[in-house]
Amino acid sequence: MMGLQFALKTFLLHLLLVLCTHRSHGDAREMTISNVLRLPSEEENGVSDKGMHRSRPVHANPSTRMDHMDPSLMIFFTLNDLKVGKKLPIFFPMKDSSSTPPLMSRDEANSIPFSCADLPHLLHFFSFSPGSPQAKAMEHTLRECEIKPIKGETKICAASLESMLDFVRETFGSETQFKVLSTTHLAKSRTLLDNYTILDEPNEIPVPKMVACHTMPYPYTVFYCHSQETENKAFVVSLGGDHGGRIEGVAVCHMDTSQWSPNHASFRVLGIEPGTSPVCHFFRGDNLVYVPINMPIHG
Repeated sequence: MMGLQFALKTFLLHLLLVLCTHRSHGDAREMTISNVLRLPSEEENGVSDKGMHRSRPVHANPSTRMDHMDPSLMIFFTLNDLKVGKKLPIFFPMKDSSSTPPLMSRDEANSIPFSCADLPHLLHFFSFSPGSPQAKAMEHTLRECEIKPIKGETKICAASLESMLDFVRETFGSETQFKVLSTTHLAKSRTLLDNYTILDEPNEIPVPKMVACHTMPYPYTVFYCHSQETENKAFVVSLGGDHGGRIEGVAVCHMDTSQWSPNHASFRVLGIEPGTSPVCHFFRGDNLVYVPINMPIHG
């Protein structure tokens, strides 16, 4: 019980800091379940490591990638890119936390159906028309949450803090303490897609397991949380953009991608095949990475 209380306090403190960092001054407002769901735009859409299976052609040449692809795909890179002075085109949207619905309580989340079979009822419940952008976004999220995990993966779609922390504790062990990492915007860039230079030696976090949680489009906040048995490496990377942005970016490198779909967006971006090379990606600011805290960070 003490471990759960510690985890709750740690998470809530971190979440408060994230909200205070991203919320505009003097414009705070109450967030409720009635916030209108919007299908993410090209500027806002973030791609998780599950990938958005898009058919748009991709040019692998780094010098032309920014001009010929969906900018939201510009989060992937290779392990060899993690070196001081390396310049990478990266898409870092700044989310307005004041417009993001909060996590519900477990009882609230459990009181609302969450399945593709219940989609007609859910559309009526939230007053969304079938075929609308909101309906399509909800269907996408429900399908992603119901897809069978790949080999060696465990996952959950969490709409409450309790269910998210339960999943993390099941993954790490009930006695393991952990912390939450997220990308931090130290200075705002004048553009969402920018060329960022790695300023310092990346800090690697050598952990045997990690849990990554990605926000999903839905009328209330839903995190797609998952963990993989295969080797992963986590990093905190100091980045400086050509247009004024300064980022402390959280990145993960997946060392074994042999079980990933050949249609995964990262393979098209990087011009590689499944299982041939580690795939790395940055997390946007509203995503979370849980790691155990009983191991040191090596610089």
